[in-house]
Amino acid sequence: MAPPQDHLIIVGYGVTGRNVSRAARSAGIPYVIIEMNPETVRLERARGEAIYFGDATSPEILEHANLREARIVVVAINDPAATRRISELARKLNPRVHIIVRTRYLTELESLYSLGADEVVPEEFETSVEIFTRVLRRYLVPKGDIERFIQEVRADSYSMLRGLRKDFETLEDLRYYLRDVDISIIRLEPGAPLAGKTLADMALRKRHGITVLAVRRDSQMLFNPEPDMRLHGGDLLIVLGAPERLAAGGFLFAGEKRA
Repeated sequence: MAPPQDHLIIVGYGVTGRNVSRAARSAGIPYVIIEMNPETVRLERARGEAIYFGDATSPEILEHANLREARIVVVAINDPAATRRISELARKLNPRVHIIVRTRYLTELESLYSLGADEVVPEEFETSVEIFTRVLRRYLVPKGDIERFIQEVRADSYSMLRGLRKDFETLEDLRYYLRDVDISIIRLEPGAPLAGKTLADMALRKRHGITVLAVRRDSQMLFNPEPDMRLHGGDLLIVLGAPERLAAGGFLFAGEKRA
C-alpha cells in the first residue's frame, strides 16, 4: 500500500481520528492513519482503510506514511508525552507540514506550540463551547444567535491562545493579527441568492462586508476572482469578513429549504 502525496496523516484512530477520517473521505481528501492497536488496524484494513500499524514517535513510521510529502498532520492521541514528541519530530522531518494537535488541557498549549504545532485544540475549551451551546438552546436562544456567538468566542479565544507562540511565520497566523476577521470556506448551494450571479451583481463587499478570496470549482482553484465572474451552485467559496457579517450573510449561500 503506497501512501499518497499532498495528503493528510491522522495519528490515532479513536473517536477524533475516526471523525477526521470520515470527513476527509467525504471531502475526497487523501489520507493515511497511524494506529498502535493491532486489532484495530487489522479490522480497519479489512474494511479498506489506509491504516498503518506503528508508533508515530518513531521517525521510521512517519517516513513510512510519507510525511515529507504530506500537507497536514493531525495528532489525536491521549498520551501528552507522545503528542509532544510527534509534534517535534514531524516539524523536523517536514518544516512545511501543517500540524494540528488535540490536547486535553490548556496548560499543554505553550509546549506544543514551541515544539512546532501550528494549531492546538484544547478539549477543555471545546467542551466549554459545547456546554454553553446546550445551555443557550435550553433557553430557546435562536440558532443563528448561538452560531454567531460561537464564532465570536472561538475567534477571540483562539487568537488569545495563539499569543503564546513566539513566532508568527505561517499564513494561518493571519487571524492573530486580524482578530476581528474570520476566513471561512462556504459551499454555494444550488438555488441560493448568489448562484448564477456575479460578484458585482451582489456587491458582496460593499453591501455585506464579505470578500471572496478564491473559488474552488470542481478540481480548479480560482484565486482573486474578478467582479464579473459568475458563481455556480456547488462552488466552494473562500471568504473573509467579520464573524458577525459572515453569519448575517449566510442566507446568500444557502439554497431554498424544502418542506
